[in-house]
Amino acid sequence: MPNEIRDIRTVHEEDGMILEKNVSVPLKGGGVIRCNVFRPKTQSIDPLERFPAIVSLGPYGKDIKYKHFHASSFAEVNPDHQTKHAVWETPTPEYWTRQGYVVVRGDEVGTGQSPGYMDVFSAASVDAYFELIEWASEQPWCTGRIGLLGISYYAVQQWKVAARHPKGLACMIPWEGFADTYRDAARHGGILSNGFFDYWWPRQVESNQYGLPGRASRNWGEDTIEGDLSADELATNRTNLVEALGERWYRDHEAFASVNVHLEDIKVPLLTVANWGGFLLHLRGNVQGFLRAGSELKYIRFIVGRHDLPFYYPEEVELQRSFLDAFCKGDDRAGWSRKGKVPPVDLLLRKGNKGSNNPSSEATFPRRFENEWPIARTKYTDYYLHPDYSLATTHPDVPKPTKLTYNAPEKGQYTDMITFTTQPFEAETEITGHIVAHLNVSMSPLHACTTTPSDLDLFLTLRHFDKHDKEIFYTGTIGDPAPVTKGWLRVSLRKTNESGFHHESWLPQREYCSSDVQPVIPNDVYAVDVEVWPTNVVVEEGGRLAIEISSGDTQGIGLFRHDNKTDRPEATFLGLNHLHFGPRYLNYVTFPIIPAKED
Repeated sequence: MPNEIRDIRTVHEEDGMILEKNVSVPLKGGGVIRCNVFRPKTQSIDPLERFPAIVSLGPYGKDIKYKHFHASSFAEVNPDHQTKHAVWETPTPEYWTRQGYVVVRGDEVGTGQSPGYMDVFSAASVDAYFELIEWASEQPWCTGRIGLLGISYYAVQQWKVAARHPKGLACMIPWEGFADTYRDAARHGGILSNGFFDYWWPRQVESNQYGLPGRASRNWGEDTIEGDLSADELATNRTNLVEALGERWYRDHEAFASVNVHLEDIKVPLLTVANWGGFLLHLRGNVQGFLRAGSELKYIRFIVGRHDLPFYYPEEVELQRSFLDAFCKGDDRAGWSRKGKVPPVDLLLRKGNKGSNNPSSEATFPRRFENEWPIARTKYTDYYLHPDYSLATTHPDVPKPTKLTYNAPEKGQYTDMITFTTQPFEAETEITGHIVAHLNVSMSPLHACTTTPSDLDLFLTLRHFDKHDKEIFYTGTIGDPAPVTKGWLRVSLRKTNESGFHHESWLPQREYCSSDVQPVIPNDVYAVDVEVWPTNVVVEEGGRLAIEISSGDTQGIGLFRHDNKTDRPEATFLGLNHLHFGPRYLNYVTFPIIPAKED
């Protein structure tokens, strides 16, 4: 790595923009981040006319063209955003400069053209973003007003940086971005969600490390201007996130604790966009961010569809522009800045079978506005699990203890499960909000097995069937057919914090700290509350719901598998899992049922 940071900035005009490339932004702790600055080229006689700026910072490469990063996705993007400078999950410079914004796109430290130690999702990455926002607000081309806009990583970091109140920050739009690194992304219910990171890390992050040879030849951005680094230098200049997550078991690990955010500290106006199909990574965080942010003006919009495309739909881009204009330009056409003018909750209702990965069909889902979340008129209704595999509002008649049994994971076998299904609904029923499953569970060893299990992982899936008993699938993150929602819990981490400020009957608060680990002893029964991620589904007359309980991943998991051998060793989990029924063992799922609005 060079001892002195070179000034590699270039400036030129193209496509109606002034492009300042590889601008070096010094960091207070030493080093720099480098960014591309796209400025509108106007007819003004003032060569430095001022504009508000949209600022993003991430590891995917400010110079990796969208068309190369994900060619099939780029081919389906709104044609207005199929541009030369389009980059994955970020605002399109050609569009936003025409709307009177400067677009600042930075390479996170240790990636692209930014030298240093690569450590994504770290406190250092948030520090750098904070400094980039403040730097942009002070530039002669900026009005001093900064908006944040981006998907996924470029949304996740918004929650963390906004809580620190950087100078100039005017508003934020975290679009499909988790808020809690442990609960939302790394460990679902305490179980390592390794599948996504196993795919994401080598493809999207490690492949763009500063100093990595051959990037240009692979159409993966540009080669490092200061030169390549050796394999040994590269290895010592990064935290391998896949390896690190396998070692970070609890939320009090320094890496999680250092980026833990008090969401109430966020004060700027925010519009959080949550995808009902994103129940494996981002959805929970978008909802929690809305619930807990301290902003006087905060809004949540629910969408469906794939993870990559809706951000660029014409109607969604116009919504983004309307919100940013209100707080970055003072041009509030919709009333965002006048509390009560725009309803804070914009629901999309999943009613009918529209198929999966079918944007035109999904566009016909109805919308409805609400004034709060959870919806105030919610009727939390318990549906009891019966030993005959039914799911009903009536208590099961089980005078003596009994149990249903399924196998914990075994090598080469499909995940075993038990499923409980409702009778056909007699009338259309809407379920919108948070779901909790109360279960009485135990485990026991297999006969003649040399190991004794010492823990139990619960995997829950909510499924929807039409009146012909055909399952209705929705669009998952990558376009795969997805069920309604899922939930998870590692029973050794069952402890809840009922005195916690965010504990609710409809959302148990768990700390997942190393001190919270409790024993799981064979044939002892444990009463647990399993958080199922928030959702919406409208069950039409004759339709059914089913809750599936399993010992591992089942259909609808996509990339987001939980199958790491270190996290889920056979010696710990191999055995029989049981669900207990009887006078002392009531099992039920609490559904948030929404009555129709009164006129």
